[in-house]
Amino acid sequence: MLINYNPPLDPYLSILFQDDDLLIVNKPSELLTVPGKDPKHADCLIARVNRVFPTAKIVHRLDMATSGIICLAMNKAAHRHLSMQFQERQTAKRYIARVYAKLEPLTGSVNLPLICDWPNRPKQMVDHDKGKPSLTHYTVLEHEPHASRVELTPITGRSHQLRVHMLSLGHPILGDRLYAHPDALAAAPRLQLHAQMLQLTHPVTAQIMTFEAEPEF
Repeated sequence: MLINYNPPLDPYLSILFQDDDLLIVNKPSELLTVPGKDPKHADCLIARVNRVFPTAKIVHRLDMATSGIICLAMNKAAHRHLSMQFQERQTAKRYIARVYAKLEPLTGSVNLPLICDWPNRPKQMVDHDKGKPSLTHYTVLEHEPHASRVELTPITGRSHQLRVHMLSLGHPILGDRLYAHPDALAAAPRLQLHAQMLQLTHPVTAQIMTFEAEPEF
C-alpha cells in the first residue's frame, strides 16, 4: 500500500534506445512501472511512455523503488517475441546494489525458493515446501566502511528476488523499506538497487543487443 506517492519528475522520461520495435528506458527510483489501483497512482512509466509512443507495451517490470533498465515493445509482434525471451530466460540481466555490512565470501550464489508472504503482501519469503525455484549469483565489487557494493545476476525473475536473497544472507539492501532492519534502512535515502545491464535479442533483426545504465548511487 502506497501512502505517499511522489514520483520524480526530473528526468520525466529517460530513453536509452528506440526503433520501430523496441524501446529501452532508464526508470528512476520511486516511479511505478504500471499504474496502481488508486487514481493517485496513475503516473507511472508506461503512462509517460504512452504519451510519446501510444502503442508501446511493458514487457517486464521493476519494483517501484528499483531504478534502471526496462524494455518495452513498440508493437504486438515485438511484444510476443520479447515476452517469450523473458519467459524462456533467454535474456541476461545485471544489477548493482549496496548491501549492509561486509559481505563475504566475495562471490557466491543464493538458491532459495520464494513465495508471496500473503498476510504481509507485497512481501515475499523463503518457503522450501511451496516456493518457486529462485537463483541469484553475486560478486562483491568493493567493501565500503559499513556496506558492500555488489553485482547481482538473477537467473530467475521472481518478485523481490534480489531483496529477499540478500536479506537471507544477513545483508539487506540499504534503504529497503520492506526488508531492511532500522540501521540498513537509515543508511540510504532510497533503495540501493539498480538494473544496470540488460541483454536481449532484437525481435526483428535477431541481433544480440546489450544496454547499460550506471546507477546514481
